[in-house]
Amino acid sequence: MHKKATVFIMIFCLFITFHTASATSESKGSTGKADELHFAISVPVTNVWRVPNKTRKIDAVSIAANPDMTKWTKGLTVADKNWLIGRTDTQALYGDHVEVLKSSGDWHYIAIADQFNKGQAKGYEGWVPKSHVQAYSPVDSDLEIAVVTAKIASLYNEPKLHDKYKFIDISYTTILHVVKEERDWLQVQTKMDGLKYVRKKDVKVYADFASIPKPTQKELVDSAKQYIGLPYLWAGVSAYGFDCSGLMYSVYKNHGILIPRDSSVQATHGTAVKRKDLQPGDLMFFAHNKGKGKVYHVSMYIGDGKMVHAPNSSRKVDIVSINSGVYKTNYAGARRYLK
Repeated sequence: MHKKATVFIMIFCLFITFHTASATSESKGSTGKADELHFAISVPVTNVWRVPNKTRKIDAVSIAANPDMTKWTKGLTVADKNWLIGRTDTQALYGDHVEVLKSSGDWHYIAIADQFNKGQAKGYEGWVPKSHVQAYSPVDSDLEIAVVTAKIASLYNEPKLHDKYKFIDISYTTILHVVKEERDWLQVQTKMDGLKYVRKKDVKVYADFASIPKPTQKELVDSAKQYIGLPYLWAGVSAYGFDCSGLMYSVYKNHGILIPRDSSVQATHGTAVKRKDLQPGDLMFFAHNKGKGKVYHVSMYIGDGKMVHAPNSSRKVDIVSINSGVYKTNYAGARRYLK
Protein backbone atom coordinates (compact mmCIF):
# COMPACT_ATOMS: atom_id res chain seq x y z
CA MET A 1 0.00 0.00 0.00
CA HIS A 2 2.82 2.34 0.81
CA LYS A 3 4.41 1.90 -2.65
CA LYS A 4 1.04 2.43 -4.40
CA ALA A 5 0.42 5.60 -2.42
CA THR A 6 3.86 6.91 -3.31
CA VAL A 7 3.32 6.26 -7.04
CA PHE A 8 -0.09 7.96 -6.91
CA ILE A 9 1.33 11.05 -5.25
CA MET A 10 4.12 11.26 -7.81
CA ILE A 11 1.66 11.01 -10.71
CA PHE A 12 -0.60 13.63 -9.10
CA CYS A 13 2.33 16.04 -8.63
CA LEU A 14 3.43 15.59 -12.23
CA PHE A 15 -0.11 16.33 -13.40
CA ILE A 16 -0.31 19.52 -11.34
CA THR A 17 3.13 20.66 -12.54
CA PHE A 18 2.25 20.06 -16.19
CA HIS A 19 -1.13 21.77 -15.86
CA THR A 20 0.39 24.81 -14.15
CA ALA A 21 3.18 25.09 -16.72
CA SER A 22 0.69 24.87 -19.57
CA ALA A 23 -1.55 27.53 -18.07
CA THR A 24 1.43 29.79 -17.46
CA SER A 25 2.65 29.32 -21.03
CA GLU A 26 -0.80 30.17 -22.39
CA SER A 27 -1.04 33.33 -20.29
CA LYS A 28 2.36 34.52 -21.53
CA GLY A 29 1.53 34.01 -25.18
CA SER A 30 3.62 32.55 -27.97
CA THR A 31 6.71 34.61 -27.14
CA GLY A 32 7.01 33.07 -23.71
CA LYS A 33 6.97 36.52 -22.12
CA ALA A 34 4.24 37.89 -19.90
CA ASP A 35 1.93 40.34 -21.61
CA GLU A 36 3.55 43.75 -21.58
CA LEU A 37 2.16 47.20 -22.14
CA HIS A 38 3.62 48.97 -25.16
CA PHE A 39 3.89 52.76 -25.22
CA ALA A 40 4.47 55.30 -27.96
CA ILE A 41 4.52 59.06 -28.45
CA SER A 42 1.00 60.24 -29.30
CA VAL A 43 1.74 63.84 -30.40
CA PRO A 44 3.63 65.13 -33.46
CA VAL A 45 6.73 66.04 -31.42
CA THR A 46 7.47 66.09 -27.71
CA ASN A 47 10.40 67.70 -25.91
CA VAL A 48 12.30 65.43 -23.53
CA TRP A 49 13.19 67.24 -20.31
CA ARG A 50 15.79 66.53 -17.65
CA VAL A 51 13.46 67.55 -14.82
CA PRO A 52 9.62 67.52 -14.80
CA ASN A 53 7.55 70.61 -13.94
CA LYS A 54 10.40 73.05 -14.61
CA THR A 55 9.04 74.64 -17.77
CA ARG A 56 8.31 78.31 -18.44
CA LYS A 57 5.11 80.09 -19.42
CA ILE A 58 6.35 80.23 -23.01
CA ASP A 59 6.69 76.43 -23.02
CA ALA A 60 3.01 75.85 -22.15
CA VAL A 61 1.99 75.42 -25.78
CA SER A 62 4.67 72.73 -26.24
CA ILE A 63 3.61 70.62 -23.25
CA ALA A 64 -0.15 70.94 -23.84
CA ALA A 65 -2.12 67.79 -24.62
CA ASN A 66 -2.21 68.97 -28.25
CA PRO A 67 1.09 70.82 -28.62
CA ASP A 68 1.60 73.47 -31.28
CA MET A 69 5.29 73.18 -32.12
CA THR A 70 5.11 75.76 -34.91
CA LYS A 71 3.80 78.39 -32.53
CA TRP A 72 6.29 77.39 -29.81
CA THR A 73 9.40 77.48 -31.98
CA LYS A 74 8.47 80.71 -33.73
CA GLY A 75 7.88 82.41 -30.37
CA LEU A 76 11.31 81.60 -28.96
CA THR A 77 13.97 84.31 -28.80
CA VAL A 78 17.67 83.45 -28.88
CA ALA A 79 17.73 83.80 -25.09
CA ASP A 80 14.69 81.53 -24.82
CA LYS A 81 16.45 78.90 -26.92
CA ASN A 82 19.68 79.12 -24.95
CA TRP A 83 17.69 78.58 -21.73
CA LEU A 84 16.85 75.10 -23.03
CA ILE A 85 20.51 74.04 -22.92
CA GLY A 86 20.91 71.62 -20.04
CA ARG A 87 17.14 71.45 -19.54
CA THR A 88 16.06 69.52 -22.64
CA ASP A 89 18.16 66.81 -24.27
CA THR A 90 16.22 65.51 -27.26
CA GLN A 91 12.76 65.09 -28.78
CA ALA A 92 10.61 62.12 -29.78
CA LEU A 93 8.25 61.88 -32.75
CA TYR A 94 4.72 60.61 -33.26
CA GLY A 95 4.64 56.83 -33.01
CA ASP A 96 8.14 56.47 -31.57
CA HIS A 97 8.22 53.41 -29.31
CA VAL A 98 9.17 54.29 -25.74
CA GLU A 99 9.41 52.54 -22.41
CA VAL A 100 7.89 54.20 -19.37
CA LEU A 101 10.46 53.79 -16.61
CA LYS A 102 8.68 55.76 -13.87
CA SER A 103 6.11 58.50 -13.32
CA SER A 104 5.73 61.63 -11.23
CA GLY A 105 2.57 63.70 -11.21
CA ASP A 106 1.63 64.55 -14.80
CA TRP A 107 4.94 63.33 -16.19
CA HIS A 108 6.46 60.06 -17.42
CA TYR A 109 10.17 59.28 -17.38
CA ILE A 110 10.74 57.43 -20.65
CA ALA A 111 13.44 55.74 -22.72
CA ILE A 112 13.28 56.24 -26.51
CA ALA A 113 14.14 52.91 -28.10
CA ASP A 114 15.59 54.22 -31.39
CA GLN A 115 17.80 56.88 -29.83
CA PHE A 116 21.04 55.39 -28.58
CA ASN A 117 22.83 57.19 -25.78
CA LYS A 118 25.91 56.10 -23.87
CA GLY A 119 25.06 54.58 -20.49
CA GLN A 120 21.33 54.27 -21.25
CA ALA A 121 20.75 50.74 -22.54
CA LYS A 122 17.01 51.15 -23.16
CA GLY A 123 17.43 54.34 -25.20
CA TYR A 124 17.65 58.07 -24.55
CA GLU A 125 15.96 58.91 -21.24
CA GLY A 126 14.05 61.91 -19.98
CA TRP A 127 10.72 63.37 -18.86
CA VAL A 128 7.70 64.04 -21.06
CA PRO A 129 4.08 64.98 -20.25
CA LYS A 130 1.89 61.94 -19.60
CA SER A 131 -0.57 63.28 -22.18
CA HIS A 132 2.11 62.81 -24.85
CA VAL A 133 2.37 59.05 -24.30
CA GLN A 134 -0.24 56.36 -24.91
CA ALA A 135 -0.38 52.58 -24.61
CA TYR A 136 -0.88 50.63 -27.83
CA SER A 137 -1.25 47.14 -29.19
CA PRO A 138 1.56 46.03 -31.51
CA VAL A 139 0.86 46.72 -35.18
CA ASP A 140 0.88 43.85 -37.70
CA SER A 141 4.58 43.27 -38.38
CA ASP A 142 3.82 42.18 -41.95
CA LEU A 143 2.68 45.67 -42.95
CA GLU A 144 4.99 47.84 -45.04
CA ILE A 145 6.26 51.07 -43.53
CA ALA A 146 6.00 54.63 -44.83
CA VAL A 147 8.81 56.97 -43.80
CA VAL A 148 7.94 60.66 -43.96
CA THR A 149 10.36 62.36 -46.37
CA ALA A 150 8.56 65.71 -46.54
CA LYS A 151 9.58 68.32 -43.99
CA ILE A 152 6.06 68.28 -42.58
CA ALA A 153 3.32 65.87 -43.68
CA SER A 154 -0.31 65.75 -42.64
CA LEU A 155 -2.39 62.83 -41.44
CA TYR A 156 -6.04 62.95 -42.50
CA ASN A 157 -9.15 61.18 -41.24
CA GLU A 158 -10.34 60.80 -44.85
CA PRO A 159 -8.40 60.77 -48.14
CA LYS A 160 -9.49 64.33 -48.86
CA LEU A 161 -7.16 67.32 -49.04
CA HIS A 162 -9.14 69.68 -46.83
CA ASP A 163 -8.44 71.11 -43.38
CA LYS A 164 -11.69 69.76 -41.97
CA TYR A 165 -10.39 66.22 -42.54
CA LYS A 166 -6.89 66.90 -41.19
CA PHE A 167 -5.95 64.99 -38.04
CA ILE A 168 -2.43 66.22 -37.20
CA ASP A 169 0.79 67.34 -38.88
CA ILE A 170 3.80 65.05 -38.46
CA SER A 171 7.52 65.59 -38.96
CA TYR A 172 10.22 64.34 -41.27
CA THR A 173 11.34 60.77 -40.41
CA THR A 174 8.08 59.82 -38.66
CA ILE A 175 7.32 56.17 -39.47
CA LEU A 176 3.84 54.78 -40.22
CA HIS A 177 2.50 51.37 -41.24
CA VAL A 178 0.80 51.00 -44.62
CA VAL A 179 -2.55 49.22 -44.96
CA LYS A 180 -3.38 49.96 -48.60
CA GLU A 181 -3.12 52.45 -51.46
CA GLU A 182 -5.99 54.64 -52.60
CA ARG A 183 -4.99 56.61 -55.69
CA ASP A 184 -2.76 59.48 -54.43
CA TRP A 185 -3.14 58.37 -50.82
CA LEU A 186 -1.95 55.69 -48.45
CA GLN A 187 -4.18 54.35 -45.73
CA VAL A 188 -1.94 53.89 -42.69
CA GLN A 189 -2.33 52.14 -39.36
CA THR A 190 -1.23 54.34 -36.49
CA LYS A 191 -0.30 52.86 -33.13
CA MET A 192 -2.82 54.83 -31.08
CA ASP A 193 -5.28 56.57 -33.40
CA GLY A 194 -6.54 53.91 -35.77
CA LEU A 195 -6.59 54.25 -39.55
CA LYS A 196 -5.50 57.54 -41.11
CA TYR A 197 -4.42 58.78 -44.53
CA VAL A 198 -1.23 60.37 -45.80
CA ARG A 199 -0.36 61.60 -49.27
CA LYS A 200 1.97 59.32 -51.22
CA LYS A 201 4.18 62.21 -52.25
CA ASP A 202 5.09 62.92 -48.61
CA VAL A 203 6.53 59.47 -47.84
CA LYS A 204 8.59 56.59 -49.14
CA VAL A 205 7.38 53.01 -48.67
CA TYR A 206 9.55 50.02 -47.74
CA ALA A 207 8.97 46.43 -46.63
CA ASP A 208 10.43 47.31 -43.21
CA PHE A 209 13.13 49.51 -41.70
CA ALA A 210 15.88 47.00 -42.39
CA SER A 211 15.01 46.97 -46.11
CA ILE A 212 15.51 50.71 -46.64
CA PRO A 213 18.15 50.78 -49.39
CA LYS A 214 21.63 52.07 -48.70
CA PRO A 215 21.64 55.79 -49.58
CA THR A 216 24.11 57.41 -51.92
CA GLN A 217 26.38 60.16 -50.70
CA LYS A 218 24.32 62.64 -52.71
CA GLU A 219 21.06 61.48 -51.13
CA LEU A 220 22.44 62.07 -47.63
CA VAL A 221 23.78 65.49 -48.56
CA ASP A 222 20.59 66.54 -50.34
CA SER A 223 18.50 65.46 -47.36
CA ALA A 224 20.56 67.62 -45.00
CA LYS A 225 20.69 70.58 -47.41
CA GLN A 226 16.89 70.78 -47.63
CA TYR A 227 16.94 72.27 -44.12
CA ILE A 228 19.19 75.21 -45.01
CA GLY A 229 17.54 78.27 -43.49
CA LEU A 230 15.72 76.37 -40.72
CA PRO A 231 16.34 78.00 -37.32
CA TYR A 232 18.45 75.99 -34.89
CA LEU A 233 16.71 74.43 -31.88
CA TRP A 234 18.62 72.90 -28.99
CA ALA A 235 17.63 69.22 -28.57
CA GLY A 236 15.63 69.28 -31.81
CA VAL A 237 15.16 66.19 -33.96
CA SER A 238 12.21 67.39 -36.02
CA ALA A 239 11.58 69.63 -39.01
CA TYR A 240 10.35 72.28 -36.56
CA GLY A 241 13.99 72.77 -35.54
CA PHE A 242 17.19 70.72 -35.29
CA ASP A 243 20.30 70.91 -33.19
CA CYS A 244 23.59 69.84 -34.81
CA SER A 245 23.47 66.15 -33.92
CA GLY A 246 19.68 65.97 -34.22
CA LEU A 247 19.92 66.92 -37.89
CA MET A 248 22.49 64.22 -38.56
CA TYR A 249 20.56 61.61 -36.57
CA SER A 250 17.31 62.37 -38.40
CA VAL A 251 18.81 62.39 -41.89
CA TYR A 252 20.56 59.08 -41.37
CA LYS A 253 17.49 57.47 -39.79
CA ASN A 254 15.39 58.63 -42.73
CA HIS A 255 17.72 56.58 -44.92
CA GLY A 256 17.59 53.47 -42.73
CA ILE A 257 20.75 54.02 -40.69
CA LEU A 258 20.45 54.42 -36.93
CA ILE A 259 23.33 56.38 -35.43
CA PRO A 260 23.75 57.64 -31.84
CA ARG A 261 21.74 60.72 -30.90
CA ASP A 262 24.45 63.05 -29.52
CA SER A 263 27.57 64.38 -31.26
CA SER A 264 29.92 63.23 -28.49
CA VAL A 265 28.68 59.65 -28.95
CA GLN A 266 28.41 59.89 -32.75
CA ALA A 267 32.14 60.74 -32.67
CA THR A 268 32.97 57.34 -31.16
CA HIS A 269 31.01 55.12 -33.57
CA GLY A 270 31.14 54.47 -37.29
CA THR A 271 34.54 54.27 -38.99
CA ALA A 272 37.27 56.84 -38.38
CA VAL A 273 38.19 58.85 -41.49
CA LYS A 274 41.27 61.00 -42.07
CA ARG A 275 40.64 64.60 -43.04
CA LYS A 276 42.32 64.10 -46.43
CA ASP A 277 39.98 61.17 -47.13
CA LEU A 278 36.68 62.94 -46.39
CA GLN A 279 33.74 61.95 -48.60
CA PRO A 280 30.28 63.58 -48.87
CA GLY A 281 28.04 62.26 -46.09
CA ASP A 282 30.88 61.83 -43.58
CA LEU A 283 30.35 63.44 -40.18
CA MET A 284 32.91 65.97 -38.95
CA PHE A 285 33.38 66.69 -35.24
CA PHE A 286 34.63 69.67 -33.30
CA ALA A 287 35.92 69.80 -29.74
CA HIS A 288 37.05 72.32 -27.17
CA ASN A 289 40.75 72.96 -26.52
CA LYS A 290 41.65 73.06 -30.21
CA GLY A 291 40.05 69.73 -30.95
CA LYS A 292 41.52 67.84 -28.02
CA GLY A 293 38.72 68.38 -25.47
CA LYS A 294 35.11 67.25 -25.35
CA VAL A 295 33.23 67.09 -28.66
CA TYR A 296 30.54 69.77 -28.79
CA HIS A 297 29.53 69.99 -32.47
CA VAL A 298 29.00 67.90 -35.59
CA SER A 299 28.50 68.70 -39.27
CA MET A 300 28.18 66.77 -42.54
CA TYR A 301 30.87 67.07 -45.17
CA ILE A 302 29.27 67.85 -48.56
CA GLY A 303 32.37 68.02 -50.78
CA ASP A 304 34.51 70.87 -52.17
CA GLY A 305 35.81 71.74 -48.72
CA LYS A 306 32.36 72.60 -47.37
CA MET A 307 30.00 71.28 -44.72
CA VAL A 308 26.32 71.64 -43.81
CA HIS A 309 25.38 72.04 -40.15
CA ALA A 310 23.04 73.51 -37.54
CA PRO A 311 25.38 75.99 -35.78
CA ASN A 312 23.75 77.48 -32.67
CA SER A 313 20.66 79.20 -31.26
CA SER A 314 21.36 82.51 -32.97
CA ARG A 315 21.74 81.00 -36.44
CA LYS A 316 20.09 78.75 -38.99
CA VAL A 317 21.16 75.58 -40.79
CA ASP A 318 23.76 76.68 -43.35
CA ILE A 319 26.82 75.73 -45.40
CA VAL A 320 30.33 76.93 -44.50
CA SER A 321 33.92 76.15 -45.38
CA ILE A 322 35.53 73.44 -43.26
CA ASN A 323 38.57 75.74 -43.03
CA SER A 324 36.75 78.76 -41.64
CA GLY A 325 37.70 80.08 -38.22
CA VAL A 326 36.84 77.86 -35.28
CA TYR A 327 35.92 74.93 -37.53
CA LYS A 328 39.53 74.61 -38.63
CA THR A 329 40.95 75.26 -35.17
CA ASN A 330 38.66 72.88 -33.24
CA TYR A 331 38.46 70.03 -35.75
CA ALA A 332 38.50 66.74 -33.83
CA GLY A 333 38.13 64.07 -36.51
CA ALA A 334 35.53 62.49 -38.78
CA ARG A 335 33.42 59.33 -38.90
CA ARG A 336 31.83 57.42 -41.75
CA TYR A 337 28.50 55.66 -41.20
CA LEU A 338 27.82 54.92 -44.85
CA LYS A 339 29.39 51.54 -45.61
